[in-house]
Amino acid sequence: MSDEIRRNMALFAIGSVMKLTDLTARQIRYYEQHELIVPARTDGNQRLFSFNDVERLLQIKALIEKGVNIAGIKQVLNPVNKDSEEATVITDETQVKRKELSDSQLHKMLKQDLLTGNRRGKVSLIQGELSRFFTK
Repeated sequence: MSDEIRRNMALFAIGSVMKLTDLTARQIRYYEQHELIVPARTDGNQRLFSFNDVERLLQIKALIEKGVNIAGIKQVLNPVNKDSEEATVITDETQVKRKELSDSQLHKMLKQDLLTGNRRGKVSLIQGELSRFFTK
């Protein structure tokens, strides 16, 4: 599975994302409303977030803490829509892979991503925020 497909896989429920980002559900829904993130939706309309969504939420959080408003964030981080490459999608392949992943495997994938910094040469904001959950 390619790195981009893996990073866009809809894996995390909103409760997990809240713990990973220290954002409230209301804040996350607000950013979704303003098209700063586009999580995938299950048939039951549950939001599922990808690694990319979590990283984007951490970027938004960092900008908010620096005093940037939503309009400024929209200029820095281009809004995403459901048809863009950055939108999290649920395909048959990713749905099967998600069901195959246990919590421990998901934890291992997240840890590996943080340790290797697989962001095409960019330093990951997630690494700074989430590395406190892992020990080497």
